[in-house]
Amino acid sequence: MKVVIPGGSGQVGTMLGWAFSSEGHEVVELTRGRRNQTRPWRVERWDGRTLGPWAYEIDGADVVINLAGRSVNCRYGAKNRRRIMKSRVNSARVVGNAIAVAKRPPRVWLQASTATIYAHRYDAANDEATGIIGGSEPEVPETWRFSTDVAKAWEAAAEEAGPLPGTRRVLMRSAITLSPDEGGIFDMLLRLVRLGLGGRAGDGRQYVSWVHEGDFIAAVRWILSHEELSGPVNIASPEPVPNEEFMRVLRKAWGKRIGLPASKWMLELGAMALRTETELILKSRRVTPGRLLGSGFEFEFARWEDAARELCAWRRGGRYEV
Repeated sequence: MKVVIPGGSGQVGTMLGWAFSSEGHEVVELTRGRRNQTRPWRVERWDGRTLGPWAYEIDGADVVINLAGRSVNCRYGAKNRRRIMKSRVNSARVVGNAIAVAKRPPRVWLQASTATIYAHRYDAANDEATGIIGGSEPEVPETWRFSTDVAKAWEAAAEEAGPLPGTRRVLMRSAITLSPDEGGIFDMLLRLVRLGLGGRAGDGRQYVSWVHEGDFIAAVRWILSHEELSGPVNIASPEPVPNEEFMRVLRKAWGKRIGLPASKWMLELGAMALRTETELILKSRRVTPGRLLGSGFEFEFARWEDAARELCAWRRGGRYEV
């Protein structure tokens, strides 16, 4: 296959690039930054806003996986809000435009979305059929609603291209993807554990939805081969766990008995110092992959205990190879 990955320079894009290229597929990464010529696949420039020569890569491709979007790991001031919203909406819109005008459109378009689109809740899990879309919860701060608004606008932009008769469109509502590579979310969590700071965050009741790197890649492959899957698809482990349990299991997997907890006010101070938002830690993301499971997909790492042991073992022994 020819696989085009707009916004493929980040952790998830790099992960998919290695997975597809190692199988002999042609991979083309579209980036707004500098070309990384050390990658074993082709890297081309685009601006993420307007049609240009990059669109010829999509014309004739088999698969497009759009991951483009500015990181939400920042303070939600007015300037950053505009940048986050524009980067996601513009990139999804222009990829849709490129597919719409292609003479030989790709058969599948996987568009990044996020499990953050669902409501902050403890009582039940959010799947694609019965999940509650967030944004109207009276108990959440206004900054939390922003991330949900971004997710909804992101998906709406992907739908703006209208019907695409030759292309199956999938909205990947992904949970946090955990891999042992340096610089990722797991790396940050493990650093806290190693420093003795890996206790519960806030009251620890908020659910953590997650997916192991290997299962994320397997889910993408599964979606590509299953024609019945279109529209929103949750990519998350079937067993989200409360934050307190999540951190306890990680400490155990690393062999660390004690982890100091962080109260809400401590997290607020830390978030200001690190130029980020507590929403990334305190929002209860209780998401389950109803459509994947319903189509027969089986997770290798459905339980956090198994995933944590695997990730820690690979971290001690070297880079995890998919």
